[in-house]
Amino acid sequence: MTQAKIGDIVRIHYTGMLADGTTFDSSKEREPLQIEIGAGKVLSGLDKQIVGMNVGDIQTIEIPAEDAFGPHDPRKIQTVPRSKVPSDMDVRPGMQLQAESSGGTPMTLNVVDVNSEEITVDANHPLAGRDVVFEVELTEIVRAA
Repeated sequence: MTQAKIGDIVRIHYTGMLADGTTFDSSKEREPLQIEIGAGKVLSGLDKQIVGMNVGDIQTIEIPAEDAFGPHDPRKIQTVPRSKVPSDMDVRPGMQLQAESSGGTPMTLNVVDVNSEEITVDANHPLAGRDVVFEVELTEIVRAA
C-alpha cells in the first residue's frame, strides 16, 4: 500500500476534540478535508501524524497546545472603551467581533466582559492553551508527491 508522505495531496475525515472528549469540529457531515501534507495549512501536530498513514487507516492523534493552537497569551486580552463599538450594537460576553490589527490584518476578538464603560476582548484563538485530540481517517491520496 502507498503511504502518505510530505508533499502528497490527501483527503481526510476528522473529528477534533478536547482532552475531555468534547467535540469542537468534525468533517463527518461534510466532504473530506483536502490538504497538502507539509504545506502548513493544518495544525503542525496533525500534519506530522498523517505521514505514514495508508488509505483507510484511522488514527487518534493527541496534540499538545504548543503544536495545536498555541499557548494562551495574556497580552492578547485587552480592554477597550465602549465608545469604540457602535452604540446600537448589543455586545455581550461570548460574542465575536471583527477588527483590524495595527498592520491592517483582520482579526477575530472574543468578547470576555462588558460593562457600561469598557469591553474586554481576547484575541487568542478560543482553543489556545488547550491540548486537543483528533481522530483522523485517511480517505484518499489524491496526488502523490
